[in-house]
Amino acid sequence: MSSTKPRTRRALPEIDPGRCTGCGWCVAVCEPRVLSLQTTGWRKSSNLDDAAACTGCALCAVRCPFDAIRMVRVQASPHSFQVKL
Repeated sequence: MSSTKPRTRRALPEIDPGRCTGCGWCVAVCEPRVLSLQTTGWRKSSNLDDAAACTGCALCAVRCPFDAIRMVRVQASPHSFQVKL
């Protein structure tokens, strides 16, 4: 049996719809596959589909060529995640 503790997520990605171009680079690097592209009318943009499954690794924010993603600290509670601004 492994004695390692589960990794605690410290932040979640926050996507700025005004900067997101829908290029999909963030979706491509997301290991847990919690990001997707959504279409609204003629415009595509990235969306965080499953915050609970996000590891908080920040690869999406690092890869975004338009600085449309920033990592926002979260406070973990037993049943939900709250964004701390």
